[in-house]
Amino acid sequence: MNPTATDSAAAATDPLRLTLVVGSNRHGRFGPVVADWLLARIRDRDDLVAEVVDVADAPLPMSLRPTPEATAALSGVTPKLARADAFVVLTPEYNHSFPAGLKNLVDWHFTEWQAKPVGLVSYGGLSGGLRAVEHLRQVFAELHAVTVRDTVSFHNAGAAFDERGAPRDPSGPDAAAKTMLDQLVWWGRALREARGKRPYGG
Repeated sequence: MNPTATDSAAAATDPLRLTLVVGSNRHGRFGPVVADWLLARIRDRDDLVAEVVDVADAPLPMSLRPTPEATAALSGVTPKLARADAFVVLTPEYNHSFPAGLKNLVDWHFTEWQAKPVGLVSYGGLSGGLRAVEHLRQVFAELHAVTVRDTVSFHNAGAAFDERGAPRDPSGPDAAAKTMLDQLVWWGRALREARGKRPYGG
């Protein structure tokens, strides 16, 4: 095997850089509980290396105007999105959709999402945040990102976790997370290889 082929084979199995986007900034939010559980599932794997972007820590103005304040906020966010091979977006459901703060963070970026896969995790009441997920699929399609088919959702999320922040019945969520992350890794490796061979021109 020639050196180029060896390097290519090694790159194909290198861990994917995954950015988890925590999409809620509401007072008293439940998102960090779900995020901590999800990060533990991700860190159990040897094919993913995770870092976090939290909407609550990124005070981006809604005007999309590149003010000094916006530039400062973006400096802690944009590099994490740009270097990611894949994303997981964690969203609650507010009024049948996803939060404005999450949409704002998404809209401040474009090329960072392109030709990369996105896994979706949601939580909420009876719907489990699934209406927010379906709206996010449309948004990411417009940004030339690929959302994976399977999701993780927590219905009546507050009651689904115990006081330690663990799911009361972990078997279903653990299995759903594994399926979603397996799909994310497949797409992440395929798209990383494709971007390496030819820049995306969408």
